[in-house]
Amino acid sequence: MYAVTKDFLGKPAPPGYVAGLGRGAAGFTTRSDIGPAREATATERNDSKDEEGLFSGMAYGADDEEADLVWSQIDAKMAERRSGKRRSSVTQSDVPAIEEQLRGAKRQLQTLTADEWASIPDVAQVAETAARAKRRRIAADPRRGNGSMGERMVQVPDSAMVGVLTGSLDSRSDGATTDLRALGQARDAVLRMKLDSAAGQATSLATTAADAAGYLTSLSTDPAISGGGIGDLARARRLLKSVTQANPTHASGWIAAARLEEVAKKPAQARAIIDEACVRCARSEDVWLEAARLHPKGTVARAVLSRAVRAMPQAVRVWLAAADAETGDAGRRRVLRRALEHVPGSVALWKAAVGAEPDPADARILLAHAVETVGHSVDLWLALARLEPYAAAQKVLNRARRAVPTSAEVWIAAARLEEQCGTGDLSVILRKAVASLAANGVQPTRDAWVEMARQAADDACPATCRAIIAATRDAGFDADDAPEDRAAAYAAEAERLAGPCDEAARALYALAVDAAPSRVELWQAAAALESKEPERRAEVLERAVASLPQSEELWLALAQCHSTETDSARQVLERAFAANPESESVALAAVSLEADAGQHARAVALLERATAIKGGSPRVWIKAAVLQRRLGNIGAALDAARRGREVFPQAFKLWLIESQLLSDDVKKARQVLAQALLVCKSAADLWLAAAALDQRESVIRARATLERARVQVPRDPRIWLAAIRLEKGDKGAEQALLARALQECPKAGCLWAESVLMAERPRRKAASVDALKNGSAQDPEICTVVARLFAEERRLDKARAWFQRATLADPDNGDAWAWWLRFERQQQSNSDKVDGVEAACEAAKPRHGQVWPSVSKDPANYGLSAIQILRLVADALAKSRTFA
Repeated sequence: MYAVTKDFLGKPAPPGYVAGLGRGAAGFTTRSDIGPAREATATERNDSKDEEGLFSGMAYGADDEEADLVWSQIDAKMAERRSGKRRSSVTQSDVPAIEEQLRGAKRQLQTLTADEWASIPDVAQVAETAARAKRRRIAADPRRGNGSMGERMVQVPDSAMVGVLTGSLDSRSDGATTDLRALGQARDAVLRMKLDSAAGQATSLATTAADAAGYLTSLSTDPAISGGGIGDLARARRLLKSVTQANPTHASGWIAAARLEEVAKKPAQARAIIDEACVRCARSEDVWLEAARLHPKGTVARAVLSRAVRAMPQAVRVWLAAADAETGDAGRRRVLRRALEHVPGSVALWKAAVGAEPDPADARILLAHAVETVGHSVDLWLALARLEPYAAAQKVLNRARRAVPTSAEVWIAAARLEEQCGTGDLSVILRKAVASLAANGVQPTRDAWVEMARQAADDACPATCRAIIAATRDAGFDADDAPEDRAAAYAAEAERLAGPCDEAARALYALAVDAAPSRVELWQAAAALESKEPERRAEVLERAVASLPQSEELWLALAQCHSTETDSARQVLERAFAANPESESVALAAVSLEADAGQHARAVALLERATAIKGGSPRVWIKAAVLQRRLGNIGAALDAARRGREVFPQAFKLWLIESQLLSDDVKKARQVLAQALLVCKSAADLWLAAAALDQRESVIRARATLERARVQVPRDPRIWLAAIRLEKGDKGAEQALLARALQECPKAGCLWAESVLMAERPRRKAASVDALKNGSAQDPEICTVVARLFAEERRLDKARAWFQRATLADPDNGDAWAWWLRFERQQQSNSDKVDGVEAACEAAKPRHGQVWPSVSKDPANYGLSAIQILRLVADALAKSRTFA
């Protein structure tokens, strides 16, 4: 075999070669190998990288070129990703706004013609088309069904679930439901529960009260805490026994052990434990009191308490328990006097001893000793002063002030004494009280003074109440506080006390108006407080108009106080007009007064005078036209309406009045409304009047008018309601309009009430639930229609509750009152219920509704009271829409 000759032998090593480097050997290089120390240039470094190395002598082939190409593609891809991240980190301010992005599209919309606009499909049509396409796809899919309709998935109704739970559904063995009557009953049960829940939400908090005594009684009889209900009595006994053995003087452990046996129905063992506790813890009041409670009342309990007072002669609670254990008053007095010998400084014992004395003279003697012994007790001083006559009581209270100089109650008691006897100046006494307390370093808070004033008013001492408020007017304020700020604070306190203590509120309002006499709202609030007392209200308003003679509101309120006396009211208005000669409100109030009094000539003259004030106002011209119409002067009424609308063309009520006066001539009335709608396009009342006028001749014309109205006055529920009622008899058109109306006005109560009226009998309850949920549970029209639904089902109590809820939600809605009265009449209720509805309506003085304004503003009903209007409206409701 021939030896192999290595071709590299005898050749020089490549540059930078280190022997054994591939096997992990470490070579070294000396300065002689690399030459002198000189830093290489960048070109030299790059050249050395390319030329020197282990593979520098190898040729650059196709594989190397392919690898370089792949790595260059990878580098380009990574660079693109990094640039994307850099673009995403651009701030929001660099992104163009949506308006700028859509500017070109908006510019293109200008080129659309009217036909192209009209050809744009409605959203509902697009949704319907998509639904049809989906149904066709489902029908064509063989996996979804075997018929033309395909498989349809529906939600299981709540009534079915209720039927399953209650067992009211009769199902065959194959699972098919056969008892349709039970299904309907279950469905009605669900809707009834929803209605009852909606009705109870508003009153549950107000009508629910907790019976504390009954609750505790039920706890005492609960088997869970009785002897048999305790999980492990033996373990509890061992635990308490260890407690008492570890610390025999621990009173709470003995008491707990005794009560455990008491709960376990073992009274003998409980008494034995507590008797041992009395020996071990003879200085514990709680142990002796527990022992007296566990032992039988009478002799045994008294014996235990006798031992207790001998062991603890200073224990006040033990003495009081011993006195309560006595059967007779004499024994009780004897025990209390013995207790006072041992504990003479106990206020509680002195109070109990005084309370046990049946003779006031003996009580007075005992109190005299008590105040000498316990001079710091304010209650004892006040009790002694109440038992003494006037002169002696004054001396007692003077001694009390010296004994307890930091007590405000003594000063207030002195003021009450002076008020009851009708002597002395209460304001002086209370001012001295404030100064004396401040000198002794006592400054009660403002809330404390107000509470003392309220207590004095509750004790039938109104003068003392007012004196406290007046004397402490600066309490709680700094010297630099503005009068307006003080007035606001007084008013806030008065508003809080109005009702619970009107006397204190009256005094606080007096301070408020004194601090800021130019604020009208303070005078109005003070007058509103006296709404139940007309004389006091008139006095407050007299002071108000004297302070603010230019306030029209105060003069009108004063005239209203004298509304029952025409001469007095006329004098007030004359004074008001003298102070405000340019006031239209005062002039119109005088017109109403004279018209109500039957002085029509004077009313007309006052109106002429009012129209001359700065050219008049729409109110004046409307009042003139209405008054002339009531008097039967149609020509004068028309003249007033025309003159008024010429001056004020935007006053739509003047146009409306003119059209009503011309209602006999449809052509002229239509011309007036056409002119009015040119200048008052947003007046819904004008559109409704025009539609009603058109309906008298053509339903098609009325429909077109209402369509125009919906364009000019969008989202007005009254216009939608009129359009729905115009289609009465055409169920499809009614339902379509109602759906569109609820989309435009989703919270309109009148539309939701109409949906309940339009629903078929099986759907009425569901419709009422939807109305309460989607509309408003406090809307008077929704509440009224729910009440009518209950009345039709003969659920009278529910109907009456919902009628009451409707009138409380909005007392100004006259239709709700009329429907309630009509209900009570139909049920032939007793006269008390009918009279109650009428009296409540008269107090509310409603003015609005769908039927009420047309009856109350009828010239034939001028001068009728609210009760008479209510009865007429109740009769007119027979023509209103009933359930479908």
